[in-house]
Amino acid sequence: MAIVAETQSRPVLVQLADLACHDLGADYCMITMPTPRQTAPVPVKSTGTSLAIQGNRAAIEAMKQCEIIVDCTVEGMIHAAEWPEIEEAGARILVICNEHPEILERCEPKAELGPKVALGIRMLREASEMRVTSAAGTDLAIDLRNAPCGGTPGFGTTPGAVAHWPGGLCLAFPGPNTVNGRIVMDVGDMNLTFKSYLTSRIDFTVENDFVKEIKGDGLDAELFRDYMEAWEDPLAYGFSHVGWGMNPAARWVSGALYDKRDMQAVEFRAWAGNFLWSTGANQYAGRFTEGHFDLPMRKCTITLDGLVVVKEGRLQGDLAL
Repeated sequence: MAIVAETQSRPVLVQLADLACHDLGADYCMITMPTPRQTAPVPVKSTGTSLAIQGNRAAIEAMKQCEIIVDCTVEGMIHAAEWPEIEEAGARILVICNEHPEILERCEPKAELGPKVALGIRMLREASEMRVTSAAGTDLAIDLRNAPCGGTPGFGTTPGAVAHWPGGLCLAFPGPNTVNGRIVMDVGDMNLTFKSYLTSRIDFTVENDFVKEIKGDGLDAELFRDYMEAWEDPLAYGFSHVGWGMNPAARWVSGALYDKRDMQAVEFRAWAGNFLWSTGANQYAGRFTEGHFDLPMRKCTITLDGLVVVKEGRLQGDLAL
């Protein structure tokens, strides 16, 4: 095993990972990389794309020799440029998200979540269309044919497995020209990148995978537009992934109880029954950009080929917890 961190990592998480590996009797090492300087035009948060490895061959080769990578970098290595090479060597990764330890303790991955997440992923893979609606006005259609699907219960048990803690997600990465409609984020929905609850509505028009219009008179819409424009990159408006959360231990209220620096806000992605959509890089659609939003929403209804899997924010059928 290797514990991978960077100089800006949360020290207590690295220390706890060190103690856990010791208690397990693991053969492990610790790799700490310097956090690189900020180069983006605006702050970048919660991307799943750590830049800390910076192509360092010694670090990459060390990780390739390991069975398990315990990832304590600030953003996590799931979408890092170096990860595919490490994954191909057979390593599996557990990203310990940059959360307060109390959040991680409460959202500890449980074995019983594994079959539920696996079922949700299978349902996504077998579906042709996802439809998302809400009383606020959302009406979105996603063509799922040939869309890669995945997710994590918060743990992985096979070589090359990718997991993050907090976990509990079922996701699809739509291909080109497959997402169309309208998304209305309502008061109380979460802008995970900003780590803040919405206090006013944002109305998005989506055409062929791209956000074409962002309407709303409140500060939330204004900040969203400003952040998007700052990238000066049309690809930042493209869709990355869609799906829903599965973790019953995640709590929507927790954002009111922690300072922004105390949480990565991944808990909201995993919150059971949400509709999660994301803008930014989508390698399966050939789009790469640093601009990124994760946007968990409440009270949505999600159907797969007409079958209701989430009804007004509650998991249905065999997915119910």
